[in-house]
Amino acid sequence: MPGHARARRAPERAALLRRVADRLEHERERIGALESRDAGKTLEEGTALAAEDAPAEAVLACSRQLASALRESGWVDGCPVTAAALETLGTDSGIQRTCAAALHDWTRLVGEKLLGAGFDPVTAGELATTVISTLEGAEVTAQVNRSEEPLLAAGRQLARLVRSYEGHPGS
Repeated sequence: MPGHARARRAPERAALLRRVADRLEHERERIGALESRDAGKTLEEGTALAAEDAPAEAVLACSRQLASALRESGWVDGCPVTAAALETLGTDSGIQRTCAAALHDWTRLVGEKLLGAGFDPVTAGELATTVISTLEGAEVTAQVNRSEEPLLAAGRQLARLVRSYEGHPGS
């Protein structure tokens, strides 16, 4: 009879495991969303982006700050938004929406920096998207290669790109 009792409890155990798995997924989404929001606040509060007046210098300083932080972490503390976003590709989860919002906010911050320097809205928006996309890719590359150089090179080239619009920011 012990086998029959086990068989009768199997659906109960399966239901319990589903509830635990659902709870873990909910917690993973909550933690991912919080990490993504925190990463966005970090970019906004007191970073090199805000510390430099000239947009090109701000972008360059931001790439240096990211490279330094990544190196100091032993190459393990990359962008939590990118990590979470990659895990949620193809979904419409809370984490995915939070990641998209964080990337949008970062792009907005860079765009505001450019607008404040006299760039027209279209150019500022396109440059801001380029800056965030490039830095995110460079951060992953730096992490995989365990080298600051991808971020530093990206920062130098992004600064050059931004400077190329100075004097005619509406181009």
